[in-house]
Parts: sequence; structure tokens; C-alpha cells
Amino acid sequence: MRDFSKPGRSPVYAANAAVATSHPLSTLAAIEVLRAGGNAVDAGIAAVAVQCVVDPLMTGIGGDCFALYAPKGATTPIALNGSGRSPAAAHDAWFLERGITLTPTSPHAVTVPGAVAAWAKLLEDHGTRSLGELLLPAIRYAEEGYPVQPRVALDWSRSVERVAGDPASAATYLVNGTAPGVGTIMRHPRLAATLRRIAEHGPRGFYEGPVAEDMVARLRDLGGLHTLDDFAAAQPELVTPVTTRYRGYDVYECPPSGQGLAVLMMLNVLTHHDVAGLSDLDRVHLFAEACKQAYHHRDALFADPVLNRVPVEHLLSEAWRASAHGAIDMARAQEPVIWPELAHKDTVYLSVVDRDGNALSLINSIFQGFGSGITAPESGVLLHNRGLSFRIDPGHPNTIGPRKRPMHTIIPGMLMRDGAAVAPFGVMGGHYQAMGHVELLTGILDRGLDVQEALDAPRSFAYGGGVEMEPGFSPEVVAGLEARGHRIIPASGPIGGGQIIWIDRARGVLAAGSDPRKDGSALGY
Repeated sequence: MRDFSKPGRSPVYAANAAVATSHPLSTLAAIEVLRAGGNAVDAGIAAVAVQCVVDPLMTGIGGDCFALYAPKGATTPIALNGSGRSPAAAHDAWFLERGITLTPTSPHAVTVPGAVAAWAKLLEDHGTRSLGELLLPAIRYAEEGYPVQPRVALDWSRSVERVAGDPASAATYLVNGTAPGVGTIMRHPRLAATLRRIAEHGPRGFYEGPVAEDMVARLRDLGGLHTLDDFAAAQPELVTPVTTRYRGYDVYECPPSGQGLAVLMMLNVLTHHDVAGLSDLDRVHLFAEACKQAYHHRDALFADPVLNRVPVEHLLSEAWRASAHGAIDMARAQEPVIWPELAHKDTVYLSVVDRDGNALSLINSIFQGFGSGITAPESGVLLHNRGLSFRIDPGHPNTIGPRKRPMHTIIPGMLMRDGAAVAPFGVMGGHYQAMGHVELLTGILDRGLDVQEALDAPRSFAYGGGVEMEPGFSPEVVAGLEARGHRIIPASGPIGGGQIIWIDRARGVLAAGSDPRKDGSALGY
């Protein structure tokens, strides 16, 4: 139990249902759906739709979505890849011939948004409410206004330049040329009208007709290759989750094109270490070295599996684990891995468990803060820039190509045991997410932390040839890492965010945690 004389927060315990998101209005929308009889999928869609309005720099209907869903009685979760594809005309040779590179605000960084189609698919297969009903809270906030929360305001202030460069974005997201302050009431009437159209017509109201025409026209005006056919072809994909066993639990992740496989690779390496018995110094060092091994393979091999074979079986094999384990020297840092020069990205993640025990792990993203910064002027749709993860490198699995999904950083997680869901969990923070899953799970399963303590614990992340570290580690740990050859990078801000709900069947309660690095909010009843 935490020291109540110090600042902090406790897990939220509930007997019936629980929700954990990174925004209080999102959590409230989900709780209202659950109390009205909706299930976990209904509540999750209502929550993420609200967050697409009230946290616009982190997520939106112009972004992508992944989900893991464990219906009561299911022995394995259902995995959905709701990420979008590149235009049919996007050949890497076209870019090379013209000397075009992928930049954050380029129309070429915009893939067809997959979120709306993914929400509709989840509801069609597993929901009990209509999409139109579940979009009503989001529509209300977009029409009537919402107050900007503190962490949202901070992130907004850091992204002014991104939206200032696009006239429609500036008009929508800036107040007198600057970011809105804490408590400012913001309204998005054009987005509200688009949400109403989706509520009435379903995903066709987004991928066809006036909304799609508006998005395509804006992208083509900027030089994009998108067509109405590209948008009309958008479809989410049910995929087979990948899994490994760790400390008696089954950890499930979505397969590539996401990076969840890297989580399992790192856990396999850690299986043969006494993580619980390690000092802080040894634990951070071990995590850094395992991280570099897994991410090196991620960058070289992960891509759209429809068009490129990803050697999943080998990367989860004992042979790979033994090789990666053997490459780790506990006394010395290895040579740094060369990473793509991309900063942490922006995402929202949420967990829901309903009264029947259905568990949803869902993540929705526009990649960088305010995505591409491009807003379709009539529909108010802010478009993501997930295509920035592509390479323009013929022969590389993740090179840009026609109707192709880029390697994706956003990953929901699901923990199961004996064929039953134990915890939907996830961590935001772009590239950090795979390492974040490892830190969160080992905090609970190895170090004995409760769900909130595991989220609160200081984070480290080996990338770019160094180890980024949040405040909270002792000077001795930092000095020890430097002595082993690590280049320490003090974190410029919080690393990621995260949510988790632990299903304690023995006691008949749920324990929900939400990350204080965000405007995190967990509620239950």
C-alpha cells in the first residue's frame, strides 16, 4: 500500500465494471454506457470517440486503431488491425525518381485513416449499441464545447507550429494564433457535422461521399496520390494474435504490422533472469540491452505481413532468445543500434472490463502531435501522418508501396491465464510502447507492484545510442549506467502514458490504474 502522506494515487477498485483512459471525459462517457447496460466494446467506442474530440492532438477520426478483445469465455483474444493503407499509386520508385522524402507534414505521410472502419467492425461483431448512439457524447462535446485539460493544454502548446502551417488547422485549433489555455472551452462544429454523418450512414459516411471527397481534394491539392477508390477500399483486418508465456501468464499482442512482437521477444529474453532480484542499476541495464536486441530486429524486419513475410516463428524461437541473451553483457553496454530519427509519438490508449467479464484493450492514434497538421477544411477531419513510418528503400520490407500498411508503433496488450483474461493493458509513447509493455508487466509480475505503482514507476528507454531516463532514478544508478558505457539522456518530459485493469477473480474485484503522466482517469462501479 502506498504512503498516503505523500502525493500519488491509488488503484481504483470496482466490483462490477471499470474503465481506464487518459482523459476524464473519455472515462466518464464509457462509464455512462456501461451503467446503461452497454458492454465493453460499446463503452470503448464511446470513450475513444470522445477523446478524438477533446484530445485532438493525440488522436482523431483521421487516425488508426488496433484492438484486442477477450469476450467472456474466450480462451484467446480477438485481434483487429485497424490501420490504414497507402494510396494505390504510392510506389517507392515514384518517390525516388522525384527525389521526394517523407516529412511529417507531407501529404505523402498520410495513409487512409483506419479508425472509423475499425470501430464499426468491433461494434458489428461484438457490440450491443449502434455506432450512431455511441457517437452522441462526442458529437455533443464537438458542438457544445469542452474544457481543455491541463496535460492536453501542455501538449497543445508544444504543437502550435504544426497546426499554424495549415489554414484549416489553424482556424480549428488555435485561439488568436496560439494554443488554448487550461480550461478554455473549445468547439469543433465541422467535426461535429462529420460525426453526425458517420452516426447516420456508418463508415460509408466517412469513406465515401462528401467527407471522403473533402479529404481527398485537400490531399491532392497538396500533391498527394490519394483517390476516392483508396478511401472506399478501407477495411480493418482480423488477425491472429502473437503470444508468449511469461511467469505463468500468457501475453498477447497484435502481430506485425504492429511492433507488439518486440514485447514478446524482450520478455522471452527476460524469462531467464531473476528480474525481481535485480538492483535498479542491473534492471535498467538489462532492459536497455534486451531492448536494443529486439528493436534492431523490429527495424530490419517488421512490415505489412500481407506483402512481406515477417519471421514471427523464428523471432519467438528458443534459438533467437538464446542468441539475444548471449549477446547481453551485464557488465558493459553493447554498441548502439542505429534508429530512425523519429521522436516519441502521440496516441491514446484505453482499457474496459464490463460486468460480464468482457475485456477490451484499444488504442487509437494520429501518430505525431496533431498528426500531419493537415485538416480537410469542410469536414474538419485532422489527418494523421502514420506513413512517416515507411522507408523509401527498395528491398526493405517496410519500404512504401501501393495499398500497404507501414510498420506501426501502437499496440494494445492482453494478459491471460488459464484461458481467461487477466488484464487489458497498454502504454502510449510511440516507439517506447514495446519497452513500456515490458516495464509495466515486469513491474507487476516480477516486482510485486500494484497496477498504479507499476504505471507510476520511473521509466527508461534505450534508443538513439543512449538511455533516456525519467526523474526518479538515484544518482548512483545513473552513474553506474554511465560506468557501463551507456550515454544517459535525461528525459525532456514524461515518457509515454498507460492504462491497465486487473481482473482479480479470486476476490471478485477489478483494479484499474491510469497514468499520472497524462490526464489519466480510472473509474468503476
